[in-house]
Amino acid sequence: MKILHLDKNHNSLINNLTNSGYANVEAYKMTLTEIKSIISQFDGIVIRSRFKIDSDFLKNAKKIKFIARVGSGLENIDIHFLRKRGIKLISSPEGNSNAVGEHALGLILSLFNKLNLANDSVKKKLWNREKFRGYEIENKTVGIIGYGNTGKSLARKLMGFNVREIIFYDIVKKTRDSFARQVSIEELQNKCNILSIHTSQNESSIGLINKTFIEKMKNPFWLINTARGSAVKTKDLIDGIKNKKVLGAALDVLEYENYSFEDTFDNKLDRDFLDLTRNEKIILTPHVAGWTHESHLKLAKIIFEKILKNFPV
Repeated sequence: MKILHLDKNHNSLINNLTNSGYANVEAYKMTLTEIKSIISQFDGIVIRSRFKIDSDFLKNAKKIKFIARVGSGLENIDIHFLRKRGIKLISSPEGNSNAVGEHALGLILSLFNKLNLANDSVKKKLWNREKFRGYEIENKTVGIIGYGNTGKSLARKLMGFNVREIIFYDIVKKTRDSFARQVSIEELQNKCNILSIHTSQNESSIGLINKTFIEKMKNPFWLINTARGSAVKTKDLIDGIKNKKVLGAALDVLEYENYSFEDTFDNKLDRDFLDLTRNEKIILTPHVAGWTHESHLKLAKIIFEKILKNFPV
């Protein structure tokens, strides 16, 4: 079985596949045109987010049996077309869920305690303690939108902080667990002080956090987004901070990201982005919530095991 690798992953993935009898071709620097010219040779494709996998991409891929997405988000893959063609989709959302949960918690703590601002201040030899007086997570109600692997990971980690309650909204009815309680979107908007986004990108999540949503929040709140940048309307978030409906925000993902997630700043960035960078109540990180050394290995291990199980040589 011959596998085409479009993105570089942990070396253990190709090593394990090779040792198990698979033939692997690394096409990290090949152009889309070059890949289309050779795709007919392969039985499987391993990708993160470099290209969109759709009918045009797979037009000549007559032998393809599976697409393996190293990660969780599937917005760059035409799932319906894969089903139509009988191509199996493999993904690994469990591989970086712990990393994302830890990062989200770290963003909350950094935001509450102004750690980035305090660090910059002390390095400039300024010692202003009152300016950096923070808040505590204790006795706050945490709302989570999207209660899959990463949402549950954050809820589990918050259990040790003596929060008032953890509630979540999800479009899918979830089995009750000991970490959080499923509620309607209205109850979440009425109760939470901290809101963390953990949705996949879909029609209902794009532009979810907008002016209307923010206005319906009963309490001023802190916003955390480690999911997809498209979930938050940047201009509405900035306005929410100016109106004191939003107390602060920590964003690992931006509305301006390319679909490949590898670069954002080649786009023409507008005034709203500049407002993000200049606002002291906003923390930004470059889509690295699930990007740890440990998750790098876990993701490769999970993809290898799923390929081996579903398509043994």
